[in-house]
Amino acid sequence: MIDSYLAIVIGGAVLAGFVQGLSGFAFSLAALSVWAWAVEPQTAAPMAVFGSLVGQVIALPVTWRGTDIKRLAPFVVGGLVGVPLGIFLLGVMDPAGFKLGLGIFLLVYCPAMFFAPAHWVVRWGGSWADGVAGWIGGVCGGIGGLAGGIPTLWCTLRGWDKDTQRGVMQVFNICMHVATLTGYVVAGGHITGETLKLFAIITPALAVPVILGALVFRRLDQKAFRRIVLALLFVSGVVLTSSSVGAVFG
Repeated sequence: MIDSYLAIVIGGAVLAGFVQGLSGFAFSLAALSVWAWAVEPQTAAPMAVFGSLVGQVIALPVTWRGTDIKRLAPFVVGGLVGVPLGIFLLGVMDPAGFKLGLGIFLLVYCPAMFFAPAHWVVRWGGSWADGVAGWIGGVCGGIGGLAGGIPTLWCTLRGWDKDTQRGVMQVFNICMHVATLTGYVVAGGHITGETLKLFAIITPALAVPVILGALVFRRLDQKAFRRIVLALLFVSGVVLTSSSVGAVFG
């Protein structure tokens, strides 16, 4: 019989795997919303990064066709610059304050985008703006494994079709998670023997849900995918805000 701790760990991985397979991001937020009931934050953070990486790799054969290297490159370059800064900030800043600020931004911005005309897109900035979005994603990934949120929102603002957006963000997130895990190992203290055991537990738990989510993604049209992305980003804002407001204001 599975005890309550393992049930929460596995349940969080199953839920987050499906969400990530469907949307291409949000594994960390979906998993942490469940794991927060039992898993220590110091353990949950590397678990979320690792689980997201595994899920991205599993879904890659289903979604890689939209990957555009030219569009991907600025995001990855910016993100790799941002990850070390995020890991550094993790040790010196209040993570709750960061999450609260990001959550409030998503709560305000996502509804505005949801009701904006679908043909309204941002065309200015070019590659440098994509690099800035990637840099912000890298910083967020280093702080708490939240690399995909802002870059995904930026791709939505760009008006990219769902296959291109998913293909670019899939590879971007893989690069950011590898860089973040490497940074955790180099920094020391983030990944322990117990963490490695939990890695082995969540990997098979999330595999099938990721594939199911990716297959559902293939059946979505552009309008439905845009709505799902914005809805999940809004829910991410709710989770970030509600989980951090108490810590910030005591």
